[in-house]
Formats: sequence, structure tokens, C-alpha cells
Amino acid sequence: MSHNAALAWVESPLQLIGAAEWAAANSVEVPVAGRLTAQMSETADALVARGAFFATLEPYLGIPWQLLARHSHWLIGDGFSGQFRLAASILRPRRITFLDDGANTRAFADVLLGRRPFARPGVDERGMTTRLVPFALHRIHTRARAHTVDFFTAFELGELRLTELADRGMGVRRHAFEWTRRTAPDPDLPSARLVLGSARPVDGRMSLDDYLGWVAGHASAGAVTYLPHRREPATQLAAVTAIENVTVSRLALPVELVLAGTRRPLQILTLPSSITTTLPLVLDGTGSVVHIGDASDTTALTERDR
Repeated sequence: MSHNAALAWVESPLQLIGAAEWAAANSVEVPVAGRLTAQMSETADALVARGAFFATLEPYLGIPWQLLARHSHWLIGDGFSGQFRLAASILRPRRITFLDDGANTRAFADVLLGRRPFARPGVDERGMTTRLVPFALHRIHTRARAHTVDFFTAFELGELRLTELADRGMGVRRHAFEWTRRTAPDPDLPSARLVLGSARPVDGRMSLDDYLGWVAGHASAGAVTYLPHRREPATQLAAVTAIENVTVSRLALPVELVLAGTRRPLQILTLPSSITTTLPLVLDGTGSVVHIGDASDTTALTERDR
């Protein structure tokens, strides 16, 4: 491989989809170093089957030092990663493109603009990762001054961020999952009324009882298909499966990949997450509607969704 070829270093399904979109938008084959997290293998298989421009797919744990050293352009899925900070400080890539990592995309842009500390939102960072911050930031800003840092994102960063990023030499290129939509098959779903699973109970952001109440509130208005979140534990899924009028569809793929090929309008019920940005793009033109819920008011949700 050419030393100048881009390498995608990703650790979540959304980041892997972003790498596929970048490769398609640039009409180049990209080798991928993918961390072995939930749904990564299934997502990689699905993207390859749809013709993703991936040269190779290398599973890894830790930092893929040899692959990074052979490529001067890095497509980075997680800019907040301590491993990325270490690798960037030592190997000094010539070009860096930041892919989407959910809602953290905006937060990371604010880091590079000096609006917030270089620390993952909601995490109290300590140890070596914090000591690496000035070295990683120096590397990024040095490359930005040479106009070799950019974002490839589905998220709207806002005009002020775009202007400030441009002033610092960093470009932003938007995408709307064009390749994903173009290559997706029509999903075979039991119903057009979908509840999207959430990891909020796992993360301690919501009690399991409140969560099950939110799902049951929607199911009380009629049959729903439930698409699990990749980090839902078996106990939570079992409890959801037991709710009347709920059919669990275990497709083991990101919802963006599952729904991108729909030929009919869908009614999608979800709690707040990055899905509320990505799904409207994926479903553009289908007549689908995304309802963003608040689990503290299941009655109001049920009435509105009928």
C-alpha cells in the first residue's frame, strides 16, 4: 500500500459506516483497522456485502501501530481516545480526518477550537491520557495550519463553528449517508411502527422500570417492532420481549444500515440520541417520521403517537 493512502481507525459501527461513506465519496479503497466491539463484525460483513470500498479489514485490540506507521492519512473515528492521543503524538500523521462519533462530533470540534477541555464528555480523565493532551493538540494544530485536518460528518456543526474551524485551517465536509442509502436492501420488518432500543438503563441515565414503562406505553397503542441497541444486556432484552404487542427484531446491525433501504414510511419512536440526527438523513424522502420521546411522560407519548 502507498504510504500516502488513507487508513480508517474505528471502534464503533457508526464510525465504520462513516469510513465507508468517506471511501465512496472519494472513490478510493481504504484499509480499515477496526476495534472488536459489539456489532463491529456484523457491520463490517454487511458493508462489504454492499460493496464498501474497503481494501482490507484488520480487527485489533489496542493501537494498530504498524498499520498507522504505514499510512500518513488517518481517518479517526474517536478523537477523544487516549490511544489516538498517544499514537498521534509519537507517529505524527501528515493528514487527519475525523469521522463521526455520534454527538461527540460537536464536542470534539469545540475541543479543537479551545472551547472546552480535551476530555471525553462526562468522563473524569486522569493519568497518562491527560498528560498526552498538549502533545496531541500540538500535532493536530500543526497539521491544521498546513490545511491537512478536516471533519467528514453527518452532523450540523453550526455556522460559527464552521467559520472558526476554517479560520484555523480545518475543513468540514458533510455527508447524508448517500452511499448507505444507495446500496441498502429493503428491510423485512414485521411492522412500520418501530421502537429503537436504548442503553440508557445500562449507563445509569434511566431506571430499567422507567425504560420498560416507556416501551410498554408505545406498545399499548398497537403492535411495534423493537430494534435493540447493541449494548443492551440479555436481561433488558428479555424484559422487553415479555411486553405485549412487542416483536423484537434481532438484526445485529446499526439502525442506519437496517432502515436505509425502506420503501415505505416508518413511524420511529426513540429516546434522545445521535439517532435523531442520523435517521432523518437516512430516511429522507421516504415519508418516515422520527418521534423523540421523554420517558418521564409515557402517557403524553402514547397519545401523540397514535
